[in-house]
Amino acid sequence: MRFCRFESADGPRYGLVEALGGKDAITHIIPSPFGEPWPTERQKLDNFPVKKCELLVPVRPSKIVCVGRSYREHAAELGNPVPTEPLLFLKPPSSLLSNCQPIRLPAIAERVDYEGELGVVIGRVCRKLRDDEDVRSFVRGYTVVNDVTARDLQNKDGQWTRAKGFDSFCPVGPFVTDEIDPWAGVAVETRVDGELKQQGNTRDFIFPLDVIIRYISRVMTLFPGDLISTGTPPGVGPLRAGNTVEVTVEGIGTLQNPVVAE
Repeated sequence: MRFCRFESADGPRYGLVEALGGKDAITHIIPSPFGEPWPTERQKLDNFPVKKCELLVPVRPSKIVCVGRSYREHAAELGNPVPTEPLLFLKPPSSLLSNCQPIRLPAIAERVDYEGELGVVIGRVCRKLRDDEDVRSFVRGYTVVNDVTARDLQNKDGQWTRAKGFDSFCPVGPFVTDEIDPWAGVAVETRVDGELKQQGNTRDFIFPLDVIIRYISRVMTLFPGDLISTGTPPGVGPLRAGNTVEVTVEGIGTLQNPVVAE
């Protein structure tokens, strides 16, 4: 199942997304996908192309948990050691941004970087998972994330809250899907103004996804709708006002955002 969250005449709604004639369309309105099991109640829609609707951030997390330096090459390009256990940080929900909405470059930052990533969306309460528990049963699906970062402020502060936490610094979307398998490997790519900047694959994670989710669950309780951003491949670089940045995760879709000065 693929779903989105969109603005309707009756307010925000979740929609089932299907390919019709080679184009994505919202075919049904569904209840919140963050209950158990997947929602079966559906209100059919006719001829509702995704491109004609206003997509919203597809998740409403209580927290956004991010994993730093998940790829060896990314750690190396920034001159950092390869971590021996997952490196965690948080982004505030106020940093969330929907597809096609502008990333705003703060005036106090000299360099703001793109970081394209796979996002994991939690489907049910997840706490202190045992080694023998099936991690996949706690995952609702996967989405696309851009972990926008004020690189100069990250280096200056030593900790990452300010650099990662500006409004608009967490674009997410356009869809959530359970139809991919990150363990088998999915491609993650970032383009700026159409030029390929990042190219990675989830097969190259330093820590497999089940290790990451178990590790986080032993620190904090994860709730339905919570978002895990799994780290970025090598090739990060600066954004400028006027750019358009696109992050594509194989099997999910492309998250596109213009860049503007604050």
